[in-house]
Amino acid sequence: MNEIERNTRSNFYNKVAYLLKEARKSVVQTVNKTMVYTYFEIGRMIVEEEQNGKERAEYGKQIIKGLSKRLISEFGKGFSQRNLEQMRQFYLTYSKTQTLSAEFNLSWSHYLKLMRIDNENERNFYEKEALINNWSLRELQRQFDSALYERLVLSRDKKTVKELSEKGQIVEKPVDTIKDPYILEFIGLPENAKYSESELEQRIINELEHFLLELGKGYAFIGRQVRFTFDEKHFRVDLVFYNRLLQCFVLIDLKIGEINHQDLGQMQMYVNYYDRFVKLDNENKTIGIILCRDKNDTLVEITLPENNEQIFASKYQTVLPSKKELKQLIENKINE
Repeated sequence: MNEIERNTRSNFYNKVAYLLKEARKSVVQTVNKTMVYTYFEIGRMIVEEEQNGKERAEYGKQIIKGLSKRLISEFGKGFSQRNLEQMRQFYLTYSKTQTLSAEFNLSWSHYLKLMRIDNENERNFYEKEALINNWSLRELQRQFDSALYERLVLSRDKKTVKELSEKGQIVEKPVDTIKDPYILEFIGLPENAKYSESELEQRIINELEHFLLELGKGYAFIGRQVRFTFDEKHFRVDLVFYNRLLQCFVLIDLKIGEINHQDLGQMQMYVNYYDRFVKLDNENKTIGIILCRDKNDTLVEITLPENNEQIFASKYQTVLPSKKELKQLIENKINE
């Protein structure tokens, strides 16, 4: 068999294998959707049966107990009292509002996690993001633990906060993709550890997949320590990315301490260079993000132009934040 025949057979096999994989994926999705819908209907039937009882609380317990016993005998252990109670709660949670969840495109495990989120707006946000971005349960848990919703709320004005729960995260302009703080717990550096900027950079590169998820939608990695030269002087950008949604380069500079006006000026120079010599005519203006351990918001505001839409300074944390503290910051912001 010659090389052309081998390649032809290999391509043929790949096409058949792809078809089978897609069919298998479709079957799994159909089974999952049917299962979740069935659980929703079981929950509805339990609630409606409860409402027919005079002593609702006690009557409800007896309904679930008796139903569980009979279902287990015929269908197996998946219908314990605890599981039936979760189906009941599933119906009570998702029968109240019309959301993407009405289509039941997430797994039952996803919904079990989402049901534990009390704030309706926050819950709606995470379910939309999980569906749009195809988050695994593990990634959904990580995004929740890192307080993604709260961090995005803190970076938006009151008028656009509601959009997070209605539409998820929409990226249309540079500020839409900015978080403050960024959570880098996946790099494995304790909060008070001593490390250099080069070590921080290496840790990020080692966990690049996680870092891209933390950056958000549309990011692609271009390079590290990317050098450019003019007037015989060399400069290096710590990390260079491209955002497909914004159609622009995103430059990131890492600072292990508090930033100063020189750091902001340096980033402004990096951004100006990319705008003038690197980006194409059909691409949008470059974004610069300085990730730092600390910052003075007044200094940043005074140093940057009033109409600034390109340079951003955000803190980073190497441990998961306290959701309680972030929720308090949100409440303070709403009440301002």
